[in-house]
Amino acid sequence: MDITLINPPHTAIGSRMPREHLPPLGLLAIGGPLLDAGFHVSLLDADREALSVTQIVARIQATAPDVVMLGHSGSSSAHPTVVDICRALKVVLPGLVIVYGGVHPSYHWDEILQEVAEVDFIVRGEGEQTALSLVQALAQGRSPLDVHGIALRYLGEPYATPAAAMLRNLDDYRVGWELIDHADYAYWGGKRAVVVQFSRGCPYLCSYCGQRGFWTRWRHRDPVRLARELAHLHREQGVELINFADELPTGSRKMWKAFLEALIAEDVPLLLVGSTRAGDIVRDADILHLYRKAGVIRFLLGIESYDEGTLEAIRKGGTTREDQEAIRLLRLHGIVSMATYVIGFQEETDADYWRSLRHLLRYDPDQIQLLYVTPHRWTPFYGTAEQRRVIQTDTRRWDYKHQVLAVQRVPAWRVFLWFKAIELCMQARPRALARLLFHPDADFRHAMRWYTRIGRRVWFHEVAEFLLATRLLKRGPTLREFLGASLAGREYLLDKRKGMPAVEVIARG
Repeated sequence: MDITLINPPHTAIGSRMPREHLPPLGLLAIGGPLLDAGFHVSLLDADREALSVTQIVARIQATAPDVVMLGHSGSSSAHPTVVDICRALKVVLPGLVIVYGGVHPSYHWDEILQEVAEVDFIVRGEGEQTALSLVQALAQGRSPLDVHGIALRYLGEPYATPAAAMLRNLDDYRVGWELIDHADYAYWGGKRAVVVQFSRGCPYLCSYCGQRGFWTRWRHRDPVRLARELAHLHREQGVELINFADELPTGSRKMWKAFLEALIAEDVPLLLVGSTRAGDIVRDADILHLYRKAGVIRFLLGIESYDEGTLEAIRKGGTTREDQEAIRLLRLHGIVSMATYVIGFQEETDADYWRSLRHLLRYDPDQIQLLYVTPHRWTPFYGTAEQRRVIQTDTRRWDYKHQVLAVQRVPAWRVFLWFKAIELCMQARPRALARLLFHPDADFRHAMRWYTRIGRRVWFHEVAEFLLATRLLKRGPTLREFLGASLAGREYLLDKRKGMPAVEVIARG
């Protein structure tokens, strides 16, 4: 059976502006088990090649695979493009089997099967074993109804089979690195790069997080085995930078320390970037020298808000004091701190935006990433926001970089002005410029300069887009009217009762 994995083109600014691309880890993770089972598998990275729907269809028509599998890490905002691709493919290849996976279809499976006749199957949750089991059933002529973790049409109606079990051992399923040419993928200013996962999941209860329930429980790979794999990628493929896709790679101090020590022992000049919680950085104050020695050059920290009440409302589980200390500790060890800050959790005022700027200046992170709150129907936050007005109904722009929910007391143009002014003040402040120009660590200076260059390009693009191309509703529908009722009851996708022993997560010691 011939299978093509498609990474669809994405409209998000993050996909278009850096002029560099990272490999689509989710599809490569699906591809490895399929290859090992003897299937012929290829990857069409339409995002990297910036292919149009017409060009994608022509490429697929030329190879005429039996099965196409689509998925994208920017799942919800990429969904309209996926639908266009599926419909166009079935016109020219009506017998093609189309399988759709990722976060968005995992939760919206019934609506998609009702509205998009061209999608045959949806993989819900972790895909390595589920996708393999589905393809094996199709190849052997067995009923897919026996495959756990999928959705399909049964007797003409959307039907979901029982939830799949969480993967017992993440090392049982290898990433299909041979599906890509590593020379095609770069990040961080031209450095050959890959995306990996040390762990999956997060034990914290942030109400807005669209990923927490997808993985259901925190698990990790074997630290020594992963270090060996990364060293191999450097030695055999010239990989220079590792981007961790984890929500919380540092979730277990013991396992993360073991990984750092194993990577140090491999003695490869890799740079590591990722995201984590400020609390874990504070917890690891005594081993941060290992972070830097292993190659960690940047950690993104989710600060989210200056207001303790907001942090409590969204169940962040951290404190502003902890956030500030984490930034200080990272700087002390030569690691770039990137603080994410989210606009729109509450009904804000101009005074709130002014306090946000003052708060960020006091924290003094090396870089910031400002985001707009973007509600997902399967998160608890959706229920708290469902009566707010939607001002952006093009869901391709629901990418965290466009305002989608109205703020009652501040018009959208002024929210945007505050957003861009905060970015400008933070990136152009003297302390940030001094680190960019004079920091003694060359890797640190390179990181600062690369971020600044990309940020400048994005900043001017967003201003031009807002002035020339953005169309916002003055009084749009409520969130519930636009998208429907909350799906928070579906938040946890995988069956915790099957195949998964209890996992102790050491988050503070």
